Amino acid sequence: MRDAARRRLAGRAVGGPCRAGALMHPGHSIGAVYLYRPAIDFRKSIGGLSALVEQELGLNPFGDALYLFINRRRDKLKALYWHRNGFCLWYKRLEAERFAWPAAEAGEPTCVLTMKELEWLLEGFDLWAARPHKTLQYQSVT
Repeated sequence: MRDAARRRLAGRAVGGPCRAGALMHPGHSIGAVYLYRPAIDFRKSIGGLSALVEQELGLNPFGDALYLFINRRRDKLKALYWHRNGFCLWYKRLEAERFAWPAAEAGEPTCVLTMKELEWLLEGFDLWAARPHKTLQYQSVT
C-alpha cells in the first residue's frame, strides 16, 4: 500500500481528525449516515428523496442523519440531510471511476456508516472488499 493511501486510511490526509458534519456543512452535527443500497432514479431531488426516506425506510428525514443514494452506473452520489430550516442536497459525480457500493439485499435496504467510513467511501475506498485476517483455531500449542 502506498504511503498516501496509508495516511488516508489513518485519517491524516483526509482532513485530519473526523469532525462530525464538517464534511458536508461546517458546524453541522451528523448523528448517523444511512446508505441506501438500491440504485435510484437520479431525477429525484429533495422532495422525492425525502419522501423515500420517510415512506420506504420509515426514518425521519428531519432528524440529524445523512442519507446517501447512488445511481445505476455508480458514478454519481447524492447526500440528503436536514439543516435547521431546510434540506441540503449534496451531489458528487466521478469523471473516470465508480463508487464502491454494497449489493442490495432483501430485507436490508440500508446500511449504517460512520463519518470516517463516509470519508473513505468518497475517497474511493471499497469498504466491503476489506476483509480481516482469517480466524485460526488450534487445538494445542504442540
